[in-house]
Amino acid sequence: MSGYRQFFGLQNEPFTTDIKRKDILVTAALKGVEERLHYALRIGGIAVVTGEIGSGKSTALRYVIGGLHPSEHRIIYVTASSGSILELYRQILGELGVGISSSSRALMTQRIKQEIAEMVQGKKMKAALVIDEASLLRLEVFAELHTMTQFEQDSKPFLPIVLAGQSNLVDNLRYRNCLPLASRVVAKTHLQGSDQKTMEEYLRHHLAIAGVKRMLFDEAAVTAIHQGSGGLFRKANHLARGALLGAARSESQAVTAEHVRLAATELILTDGRVL
Repeated sequence: MSGYRQFFGLQNEPFTTDIKRKDILVTAALKGVEERLHYALRIGGIAVVTGEIGSGKSTALRYVIGGLHPSEHRIIYVTASSGSILELYRQILGELGVGISSSSRALMTQRIKQEIAEMVQGKKMKAALVIDEASLLRLEVFAELHTMTQFEQDSKPFLPIVLAGQSNLVDNLRYRNCLPLASRVVAKTHLQGSDQKTMEEYLRHHLAIAGVKRMLFDEAAVTAIHQGSGGLFRKANHLARGALLGAARSESQAVTAEHVRLAATELILTDGRVL
């Protein structure tokens, strides 16, 4: 057991991202994502989830997808790249367990749509394509992706799509060639940094997951974590864990704003700045 875990009586490593679905803190923002995604999946449309790096997009997707019954839903989950539409098609076919040697877009599209149609009509399952990091996709990929949603002369909504990415994802969908895909968007949500009350709840929640019921962070430390992270949980995780380590080193039973400040000097932000 590491020193700070022993010092504070932590049973598990605190403030990690690989927690079980049942341990994810269900915030108002998360419920909003869930409601919008369920709506899009139900009517066969497209849902868009945006937010800054570390705002909880992937966690939200994991929470919603994990709540869908596997005997009723087949989720095709891919992480986007800046590659061509052929690369995306290969990822989708791979998730479907289909090996294909052809590099023909038409043949690959046809095979994907055959698999989806068989899944929906033959196996009576609900299919959905989830693309994480969708803001990385090329504009021409958005234009091509529109064809994936068209079944039986565009009369059957067999393949709802969830696009998750940074804020520029919405801007990309406004380009002329992307408008056919954008016209199918029925739900959109943007994840922002949490308020301080939610941040305090988040810290308490993760301490409890790690086996500690009492609040280790004093009020000023909570404020410092909230401000230093911009309300983003991923950054808050790093600050909280670093502050716990600093408090243990100084043998302080309470984590203070000074411990958070010292932890912040170890972090580099996504824009290259040091906190």
